[in-house]
Amino acid sequence: MRMNAQGRLRPAPKQAEDPKADAAILAACPGVVAEAEARGCEADPVWGSYMQMHEAWAGDADIRFRAATGGVLTALGVHLLNSGKAAFILHCAADSDHPMRTRWVMSDTAQEVAARAGSRYGPSDTLAGLEAALRREEPFAIIAKPCDAGAVRARAKDDPRLSKLLVAVLVMVCGGASDLGKSQAVLHELDLAEDELTLFRYRGHGNPGPTRIETRDGRSFEKTYQEMWADEAGWRIQTRCKLCPDAIGEAADIAAADIWPDANPEGEDEGFNGVIIRSPEGQALFYAAVASGDLVQGVAHGPRDYDHFQPHQVRKKHAIASRLRGLTKAGRPVYAHKGLRIDELDTGDLSEEQGAEARARSGRFDDEMPSL
Repeated sequence: MRMNAQGRLRPAPKQAEDPKADAAILAACPGVVAEAEARGCEADPVWGSYMQMHEAWAGDADIRFRAATGGVLTALGVHLLNSGKAAFILHCAADSDHPMRTRWVMSDTAQEVAARAGSRYGPSDTLAGLEAALRREEPFAIIAKPCDAGAVRARAKDDPRLSKLLVAVLVMVCGGASDLGKSQAVLHELDLAEDELTLFRYRGHGNPGPTRIETRDGRSFEKTYQEMWADEAGWRIQTRCKLCPDAIGEAADIAAADIWPDANPEGEDEGFNGVIIRSPEGQALFYAAVASGDLVQGVAHGPRDYDHFQPHQVRKKHAIASRLRGLTKAGRPVYAHKGLRIDELDTGDLSEEQGAEARARSGRFDDEMPSL
């Protein structure tokens, strides 16, 4: 994976394309296929298959404070390691040499997982570490994005090591991945160069917490969540995210979400996550973490609560079919999909269809492929 000129991580081919050799890659690529298998006992047209929905937060007060929201994903990683259910966690963290950027890591201890808590807004390539993780031949869990969960499930159909070694797939409910240009714009505003940075923390140390930047010469800068993210036009969300049929983690065992009313924080609070338990394995993990004290369980939720917490996800689910039609009209390929109810949720929104077609024809969906 390499960063291209637009600030997006893209695969850099090591050799000429070979349809036969590339078939296994394409069979699991979220740009080619998007699937979800119903594994829960409940179902909702928008939110998909699930076992239960809850409010929850990390039992450890420090994790709860430093994590992006309530620390649920970090706490689950800690529990898996402390209980011996996993030998390590494959996830992502700030690059120690380039703290504005993100890299995949394998955390072997609960202390490492906790130290790497917090959201990373920008390009991440967690699954670039998948083969290294599998070579360890030890049980492990993945904390990643919903599209990564879909890729792992698809890959597991052809790689039996995943069925043997992967004990849990944990994701955040995702608003989309910004390209690096979003972070670079912040540095430009502050008249900073990337090589001056020692810290670029996007959220955490409160809920939602500030974006904090620190430099080698001891200066520090902060932006509130609203200052950083209120203007949606400046998010620099990548194209695939705008077309994502599963930003809500339907392929995961557990998905954790922000649960602010109408998706807008009303100030700082102690940190609370919504938790969508997607599978029996996820349910067992959740209750084991609660029993151990690694998680605290709050009130029960239902799908209509999540309509209120994440209204943009509802709008996107209803718009996806129209956006895909627009791409098709522009002569662009679209991914195959199954189990995500795209057709059932189709509202036939002509403005969405025409907008997608126009963007595609204008070249706004084009990407430069990096080279090695």
